[in-house]
Amino acid sequence: MSVQVENLEHNMAKLTVEVGADRLEKALDAAYNKQKKSISIPGFRKGKVPRNMVEKMYGAEIFYEDAANILLQEAYPEAYDESGLDIVSQPTIDVVQLEQGKPFIFTAEVAVKPEVTLGKYMGVTVTKIDTTVSDEEVDAEVDRQRNQNSRTVTVERPVEMGDIAVIDFEGFVDDVAFEGGKGEGYELEIGSHSFIDTFEDQLVGKSTGDDVDVNVTFPEQYQAEELAGKPAVFKVKINEVKTKELPELDDEFAQDVSEFDTLAEYKEDVKKKLGERKDADARRAKEDEAIAKIVDKSKMDIPDAMIDNQVSSMINEFASNLAQQGLSMEQYMQFTGMTADKFREQVRPDALKRIQTSLVLEQIAKDENIEVSDEEVDAKIGEMAAMYGMDADQLKGYIQDSEKESMKKDIAVQKAVDLVMDNVKERAKAKKKEAEEKQDEE
Repeated sequence: MSVQVENLEHNMAKLTVEVGADRLEKALDAAYNKQKKSISIPGFRKGKVPRNMVEKMYGAEIFYEDAANILLQEAYPEAYDESGLDIVSQPTIDVVQLEQGKPFIFTAEVAVKPEVTLGKYMGVTVTKIDTTVSDEEVDAEVDRQRNQNSRTVTVERPVEMGDIAVIDFEGFVDDVAFEGGKGEGYELEIGSHSFIDTFEDQLVGKSTGDDVDVNVTFPEQYQAEELAGKPAVFKVKINEVKTKELPELDDEFAQDVSEFDTLAEYKEDVKKKLGERKDADARRAKEDEAIAKIVDKSKMDIPDAMIDNQVSSMINEFASNLAQQGLSMEQYMQFTGMTADKFREQVRPDALKRIQTSLVLEQIAKDENIEVSDEEVDAKIGEMAAMYGMDADQLKGYIQDSEKESMKKDIAVQKAVDLVMDNVKERAKAKKKEAEEKQDEE
């Protein structure tokens, strides 16, 4: 097999691959063996028709497609390795020659990992973020805990905002009940805006046993097109009014929701954890800002095929996450009114950003000669094992060498991030400093 490499514009390359006629003959024979059980010719038992007889009756081309697929699956990975290119996309294959007795020739157009010319990455200026935790934030977090530990009780009074109204309802458009507009014993939180228009507002002030006509208008952009933009009346019966009863804010509450004996100790711990969370959020925000600035000052020519490959990867990742929630991509598209092409276009900017970030950080790691030891990989495997409740040596046995190399690359990238962040300059956001900040980055 021979492989010729032609470099194209915008970090694309074309591999021209020639596979010997002897391998094509073996592939044709494999294609015949794959199909022969389904071939029937008078005078022969099914599955016993000789290949030359089949080719005589139907033409030699009858096995070409399967033979080509067999050879492509074998030859492209070999060509990939032989080319020495850092290929970052799926190939676009074109069969040039496929004829019995002659070499099989095909081309594969691929994207090649771009070279990166880095801009300034040491001493990047980022916005200083205040991570101070206020008493109001602590109180808000404690209130969230009180809400989570509340109990629901029935009340004999009119509906108020924040209550839960247990209702039966049926919707009508032009005095005709519509599909999907009926429910019984539904627990509706007033003020949650889970029902359309002013539905919930019109129940405020009503009491258990009341029958209420709720007048609403469906949004112009509504999933049920036959209802979009139309006025409707819901016949509502209020069966019960419930409210949340919050626990008293005292030492007993602190003991119930934490390991602390007093409310003061609990609040101090809440403040500490909020501070840790704000510090982590601030670091992520500053990382994003620093890397975005480095990307902006760096130069790289990213081929469209590389972006397409990343888009497909991100969509597959999204589909996998949906599946864990019991949803398919088809259902998601239906619920959101999204098309496959529109979704790909929506994902594309994030795919480009992810590629740029990865390329820049890899280049920093390369330029700074950042190395990753086997011990660091073992430590990472140990963290993974602890997360999955496995023995580290057992997990290590499952991990292939290629996966270990990928882990090394990820660790090196994280080291590059740490290097950048260890050398950032923080400045408060102020108009008077924007000019010198710009000058500093140049």
